[in-house]
Amino acid sequence: MSLSSYVPERAMVIVAHPDDIEFGSAGTVAAWVKGGAEVCYVLCTSGDVGIAEAGMTKAQAAAIREVEQTAAAAAVGVNDVVYLREPDGMLENSIDLRRKLVREIRRFRPEAVICMDPTVMWVGDGYINHPDHRAAGTAAVDAIFPAAGQPNLFEELATEGLRAHKPRKVFVTSFRQGEVAVDITDTIDLKLSALRKHESQMKGWDPEPRVREWNSMAAAGTGAAYAERFRVVTLESDEDWAKRKGDVAKG
Repeated sequence: MSLSSYVPERAMVIVAHPDDIEFGSAGTVAAWVKGGAEVCYVLCTSGDVGIAEAGMTKAQAAAIREVEQTAAAAAVGVNDVVYLREPDGMLENSIDLRRKLVREIRRFRPEAVICMDPTVMWVGDGYINHPDHRAAGTAAVDAIFPAAGQPNLFEELATEGLRAHKPRKVFVTSFRQGEVAVDITDTIDLKLSALRKHESQMKGWDPEPRVREWNSMAAAGTGAAYAERFRVVTLESDEDWAKRKGDVAKG
């Protein structure tokens, strides 16, 4: 397993629910922001069925969770947060969702995208991966490649001034099993601070002991104290990416 020192200029994180980023990749995001990256979050749902309290409506829950997510993003230096407001618990990898994600990719033009792993069903002996996680992962992957980079697909987006854009790298969160580790030793406190913004989900639970344990396990063999792991797919080499940037700069 390698320890990555890569920092993109621009990165996007696509997930299903508020708090997915904080559990999965907020330490990496914080490290990238510290390294100079601009980052955008895209939330497919607003977690509107995620507060199981008497009298709580879906609209109220969504409003609460968006406030929490916006605060969590700010805790690691992210101010661009997009809420697609798809139905929580019923997320589908539809063409409409793919179009929405392509729109955001073409708008923000990320070099790297972090997304969820659509292939994970079983996690250990005590957890089944949420169907929204799998749907968000598949939708993100399908939007990243090839859709976002094909100018004749969703060509109606061109009327909004959005040109085709193919991200360079995809970081897939992998429940601590990925072959690439990002050192979050210097940012784990920011990760924890962001997690604590999700008060409706913590319900008095202190995430610190478990999160430190999980991210310590993810760092095993790297020399770092804490890490987050990913499967990384490189869609464009250093040389091709530099050439494309040069061509764009020349107009």
